[in-house]
Amino acid sequence: MSDATTHSLLARPVALPASLALAERGSTSRMIANALRAAIVDGSLAPGTPLRQDTIARHFSVSAIPVREALRQLESEGWVKAEINKGATVAPLSAQEAREIYEIRAALESLAIGLAIPAHTPASLRNAAALCKAASAEKDPALYVARNQAFHLSLYVPAARPQLFEMIDMLHVRGERYLRLKFGLPSYKRASDREHAALLKAVRQGDVDTAQSLVTQHLLDTGELLYRFLSESSNREQC
Repeated sequence: MSDATTHSLLARPVALPASLALAERGSTSRMIANALRAAIVDGSLAPGTPLRQDTIARHFSVSAIPVREALRQLESEGWVKAEINKGATVAPLSAQEAREIYEIRAALESLAIGLAIPAHTPASLRNAAALCKAASAEKDPALYVARNQAFHLSLYVPAARPQLFEMIDMLHVRGERYLRLKFGLPSYKRASDREHAALLKAVRQGDVDTAQSLVTQHLLDTGELLYRFLSESSNREQC
């Protein structure tokens, strides 16, 4: 196992965002869960990293009880893996999970964009275009992921389907640490930028069928790319 995956929180403390501390005073376990989840998503806590309850409790200056609750919550969401006599660790990246996330996203986002297109306005289209341009110009992979999410979601807001939007947003978060793998490769970022431009054009033209086809293929291709990449990486590690 590499040094990156064996760092504990004691060696590499979780950076708690100041806004999170202010916004969530009422729930210590939720605050801890959100901080750990953010660190997993941005790669500060790598797959396989031990999550020791006593170390986390000292870091946040709390008792073990909210830490246990936070780890149970993260385990139920798939971010943490807990084993008897081994404790909790950051869940490994899964080729199957990556593909499934993007398969579900493809279905939901195709539905959302079909509902949204008739409701788009000149203002919402200008906003989507600005976000598409910002994503294309972004060179930092971590920031690109955020810009990518903002662009996609801007296409669906006019649908006015809050539950559908919430599910899509949640899947974007679940897929973020996988998407970082893709956008670490410049050629795939360029391809994604071209696909975003084509998608925006279809939305501007009010072409529901083309937009649905483009967003579906864009997401399914990403899922398959990540599935192959992670499967090949796993096979190399086993050799």
